[in-house]
Amino acid sequence: MTKTDPGLLVLASLADGDKHGYAIMTDIKTFANVEVGPGTLYGVITRLEERGFIRPVPSEDRRQPYHLTASGRKQLEEAIASLETVVRVGSRRLRHA
Repeated sequence: MTKTDPGLLVLASLADGDKHGYAIMTDIKTFANVEVGPGTLYGVITRLEERGFIRPVPSEDRRQPYHLTASGRKQLEEAIASLETVVRVGSRRLRHA
């Protein structure tokens, strides 16, 4: 996963609470400065839902909110740990170059 991986970005967005699609796109633009279009977003949402990483939340609004599941939280934690390792090694190597 990379900083611009849409799956990682959606999981990170949902880590602080349930959101519907537009709120996820806006949040990602705010915290990652990455624009995720609706086609990409809803394809990613479908894949994450199929893998059990997120689930829809009942809503009376026409917008469908999504919730990060326990396995989605674990996936996000593992991705962050992996990225932290790459950042740590890359930073150390740059200091010694």
